Amino acid sequence: MDLWALLVIAALGAYHGLNPAMGWLFAVALGMQDRDRKAVLRALPPIAIGHELSLVVVVAVVLGLGLLTDPSALRMGAGVALIAFGIFRFVKPRAHFRWTTMRVNRRELAWWSFLMSTAHGAGLMVAPVLIGSGAASAAAHDHALEAASGGTELLTGALGLMLHVGAMVLVMGVVAVLVYEKVGVAVLRSAWINLDGVWAGAFVLAGVLTLFT
Repeated sequence: MDLWALLVIAALGAYHGLNPAMGWLFAVALGMQDRDRKAVLRALPPIAIGHELSLVVVVAVVLGLGLLTDPSALRMGAGVALIAFGIFRFVKPRAHFRWTTMRVNRRELAWWSFLMSTAHGAGLMVAPVLIGSGAASAAAHDHALEAASGGTELLTGALGLMLHVGAMVLVMGVVAVLVYEKVGVAVLRSAWINLDGVWAGAFVLAGVLTLFT
């Protein structure tokens, strides 16, 4: 995985941090309930863990398919899946798992984050980056030198996922604290863009690029 791929993964993480559906709005709500900024910050690690688990599931699937599938077929399948999911998000922008209460413990918050990240396709978006970097195909080779190269790619991929979540938590933390202390959630009605539409469009674009580049 080259520097460009790492930067793309970090940028996706920063985007997720901006998206209120990925967790900062939940963190702000918990802070308002407890009337304590520390409650906002305490929500960030469980949200990050759930998000990371969603990414790990997709990485495991991509690498597993890399052992069984020709890289060109894997790329085509990923591209079609991305486009289909983007169209679905356009048609059903509010389709996600429902949570019945805002009073949650850390384990429940991590589980909520996993479900939301999965429903919004956060992990799916890293698939073309992994495929393009060669991590999936590298895992399929048997020769010692190629296996060592594949191990390096896997290690770099793990670094990329940590970079992704680190960027997300940093941006999410800054936004959550600013909203909690300075701006207030009314900003969502007056100055926030439709991130669901942007995200859906990003899926379609990523799918097209995966298929034709």
